[in-house]
Amino acid sequence: MEFLGTTQTATYCGPKKPCGGSALPSVASGPTVQECYQPYYLPGYRYLNAWRPSLFYKVANAQTCLDEGATCRSALRPPTILPAVRSALFCRYSPQDWDQSNRLQLCGAEASRLWAGRMTGDSMRLMQDKDQLTRQMQEGTCRNLGQRLSDIGFWKSELNYELERLLNENHSLDAIKRRLECAAEELRCPLQVALECLYQREKRIGIDLVHDNVEKNLIREVDMIKCCQEQMRKLAQRIDIQMRDNRDAQHALERDLEDKNSAEFIDEKCLNLRNTSDCISFFHGVEKIDGTISVPETWAKFSNDNIRHSQNMRANSIRLREEAQNLFDVLADQLWRQFTNTNLAFNARIAEETDVKNKLQTQLAKTLQEIFQTENTIMLLERSIMAKECPLKVAQTRLECRTRRPNVELCRDSPQFKLVNEVFTIDDTLQTLKLRLRETRDTMQLLVMTKCRLEHELAIKANTLCIDKEKCMAMRKTFPSTPCMGICP
Repeated sequence: MEFLGTTQTATYCGPKKPCGGSALPSVASGPTVQECYQPYYLPGYRYLNAWRPSLFYKVANAQTCLDEGATCRSALRPPTILPAVRSALFCRYSPQDWDQSNRLQLCGAEASRLWAGRMTGDSMRLMQDKDQLTRQMQEGTCRNLGQRLSDIGFWKSELNYELERLLNENHSLDAIKRRLECAAEELRCPLQVALECLYQREKRIGIDLVHDNVEKNLIREVDMIKCCQEQMRKLAQRIDIQMRDNRDAQHALERDLEDKNSAEFIDEKCLNLRNTSDCISFFHGVEKIDGTISVPETWAKFSNDNIRHSQNMRANSIRLREEAQNLFDVLADQLWRQFTNTNLAFNARIAEETDVKNKLQTQLAKTLQEIFQTENTIMLLERSIMAKECPLKVAQTRLECRTRRPNVELCRDSPQFKLVNEVFTIDDTLQTLKLRLRETRDTMQLLVMTKCRLEHELAIKANTLCIDKEKCMAMRKTFPSTPCMGICP
């Protein structure tokens, strides 16, 4: 192994080797030269061209057999001559060449040394600058990671706060929904009461089967209760749809919060990594991979949009809850007013029926009294008629006896006039009394019929009073003293 650029010792100055034959062999190929300097590449920087010196040495592969070497020397070297003339024949350089070569070698060595010194200083400065740059970049990365963790913490707190408020709003909305369903279900009892009152009032008899104010209020109450139930069910369906939207917003917040937790864990792990950590390694080409899907503006906008969407859902939920509360108040007021109006109509109708019944009972009592008096009158008339028969008989007997007077004694004298007048008067009295007896008996029949009608009307009124007062009003006492939707949890 020899350095290039130096003189080599002539091969003929060595010991003489015997040659193997007279035939000249073919010229062997020149020595193979390979580079002994192997460049060193830092891990992860294989694509960079490492520095390599401009002066390097080569190794000659002269691994040939001795015979071949001898043959080559014998083929290339002229025949051996006398020692006196060797130097004259084979010396190629002069002393000036030798001095110039030495000066050049010294100048080249000095230049190489100076260049190597400058290179060493530049390398030290370069290493210091790069070390400082690397340290500053690593510190900047740590600051950025810390700021990123601060941003993640801020948005996590905002998401947690909004998620908590949304969960509370969902709970309140679910409570108001159950309250609506409970109120709509509890209105079945007042509806059943009103319908039962209508069915019971269909059992009224005769003229009392009238479409009165009570029936109108009962029909209005039934319609109002059904309308209230329908409104509550529709509002409950709207609340159910809003709760689904709230759950979507809740899932978006929870998913965003979960992603924030994962990112915070990863960034904390990255922030805690040091040059002396055990878990660091090379990942060649990872810096060329860009798997990001957002920038800080879109990243913040995503969470802000989720929060704004949740706030909008909460605002809609609050409006629905207020609408439900207003519906409770309005419907409770309407139902309670209608219930009161129906009860007032019942009370007024019951008072009217009671008054009519009392009047009928009074009339019945008077009719019974009149019947009693009429019966006495009939009895007295009969007795009076019977009492007039004897005087009539006496008068007629007297007239008949006086018709048997003889001859001229049949005189139309004063007794005759009196007797005739008496007979006519008694007979007229009898006819008058008999006529009055018939009229009194007709009146008696009329009074009896009136008594029957009054008793029938009293039975009708008693039935109506029993339906309105004892059945309907007794059922309506079960209606709550406060509106059902107001006391439902």
